[in-house]
Amino acid sequence: MAQRLHLVFGGELIDPTKNAFKDVDDIHVVGMFADYESAFNAWKAEAQKTVDNAHMRYFIAHIHRLRDEAAETSATEELG
Repeated sequence: MAQRLHLVFGGELIDPTKNAFKDVDDIHVVGMFADYESAFNAWKAEAQKTVDNAHMRYFIAHIHRLRDEAAETSATEELG
């Protein structure tokens, strides 16, 4: 079975109705997780810490979706 890696990260947004960060250099990388449940728990913990700040958002990126394990090289590997 292939790993299903997930990245949890967040930061302050310019506008709470959009997904553009105020300062990309200030993005908080929570970590990489081997399954969605672990990523969700980490996301929830960080999101709850910042619940009073409407501009703070945390996200879960499905890293495993960036790779096509059936292909000899993935689209991201071709860029490098």
